[in-house]
Parts: sequence; C-alpha cells; structure tokens
Amino acid sequence: MKVSSIVIVLSSLVALLAAIAAATGLFLKGGGGPFLFTTLRGQTAQIFGQGLYQYDTLFIGAGFIGQDAVALFLGVPLLVTSIVLYQRGSVSGQLLLTGTLGYFLYLYASLALGASYNRLFLLYIVIFSASLFAFIQVFSSVNLDLVASQIPAGLPRRGLAIFMFAAGLVTLVVWGAPLVVALIKGGPPDRMDSYTTMVTYALDLAIITPATFLCAVLVLRGDPLGVVIAAPLLTLIVLLAPQIILSTVFQRSAGVPFTMGEMIGPVAGFVVLGLIAAWLLVAILRGLSKIA
Repeated sequence: MKVSSIVIVLSSLVALLAAIAAATGLFLKGGGGPFLFTTLRGQTAQIFGQGLYQYDTLFIGAGFIGQDAVALFLGVPLLVTSIVLYQRGSVSGQLLLTGTLGYFLYLYASLALGASYNRLFLLYIVIFSASLFAFIQVFSSVNLDLVASQIPAGLPRRGLAIFMFAAGLVTLVVWGAPLVVALIKGGPPDRMDSYTTMVTYALDLAIITPATFLCAVLVLRGDPLGVVIAAPLLTLIVLLAPQIILSTVFQRSAGVPFTMGEMIGPVAGFVVLGLIAAWLLVAILRGLSKIA
C-alpha cells in the first residue's frame, strides 16, 4: 500500500491538538459552580458552571469530562499506534487509522457544533477539519482488492452484518423515538435544556445509522467496501463504551439525578456492544495483518 505523508501530518496534528484539548477539558478548573438558567423556552436548566464547560448544562458538561478522559488516555494512544502501523505500510494499520480518525472526527464535530462556546472553539475547528480531510484521504486510498482477498479467511461476515444492522436499529430507536415523542407533544426533547438543537441526534441519525445499514448490506454481498466502512464504526463503538461509563460517573458525581435503571441500562448495553465490536474489529484486523 502507498503511504501518504499528508495523512501522517494531519493525523499527527489531530493527535497533538486532541491531547491538548482533552487535557484542558479534563484538568482546567475555575468557575463558581452549578447555577440555574432560564432557557428561551421558559424552562429552567442547571448549568455546569465550572472548568472549560462552565456554560454547558450540568448533564452535558460533566459528560464532556468523561469524554475527554477517554480521548486523552485511550483515543490519542490508539491514534498514535495506528499512525505508526500505517507508516509501516500495514493495511490493518490503515483500517485502524480510519477507525481512530473517524472517532476523533465524530468527537470534535460534536464539540465544534454542539458544545457551548468556550476558549478552545478554534482548536475544535482545526481538529475537526484535520481529522475530516485525513479520514477522507486514508479511507479513499484503501486497496479494496487486497481487502477482498482476505475476507473469506478472517472475517465473520454474517456476524458483522447482523451486529451492524442491530446497532443501526438501536441507534434509530434510541435517538428517533424521543424526537417523535417531542414532535407529538409539541415541545422540545428531554435534556435539550439551554441548547438550540440536538447535534448528536442529527449526526447519529443522518450519518451513523445509514452507515451501519449500508455496511451490513455490503458485507452480506461480499463487497470489501463494507469491511472498510465497518472499521470506523466498530472503533467508534469500542471507544464509546468506556466513554459512556466515565461520563455517567462524572455526571453522577456532579449531581445529575439518575435512577438505578438509567445508570445500569446504558452502561451495560454499551459494555456488551463494545465487547462485541472489539471482537469483530480484532477479527478484521487479524485477517488483514499479513498484507502490506
């Protein structure tokens, strides 16, 4: 495979700047603490009031802290590892790089478009842009013929297709149902609070959900493009599992009220999804590890 110096430079930039952004969000202190805020819709929202995310809501701001912890201690090391493997000409490293870049693309698209404005906004834009163009370059340069030659030996095709279809269906229901309910009631979705729109819902329903369905169809047809699409989706799910856990811990410690079911359900669900995704991702990468 041909190694692109542009991909290496952009990916390295993402790793460096993401480490700075995540460390800042995780360790920056200051602010007077949580306070109440009346939204444009006349509702009362509790604002986080501290650190980098002091103008986000208590639920979102505390969740961002958990997100930063995963990005700093898991995401950045994984990105650096995938850059090294890609630089060595490994096809499995190339797919892993698409996965880690896809994760940071999703992460910083969410922050640039959805977080309340803070002092790192311009940094979010740079990471968002660098990860986007690096992802496009490395994704489009994958040799599908080489991938196709290894699919029969190393890929549980039916299991991957079923998992992708199930993940897409769950995402569609989990994010789509609250929007339908809000539309019927004539009000905003739950936890919209001080925000003007639901960025995560839009990204997941417009991009992630269709991508999982497309991936499932392509994999069942034996199209190697399905495997290439699976790499970033599986990596995202793998890293979302610890993110959900840590975000819930930080939200709980910040005072966000959760019932036991609200805590156990999402955490247990994402742990199961994360473990299955990790197994499938490893199976794909092992099947391609002998190709250079």
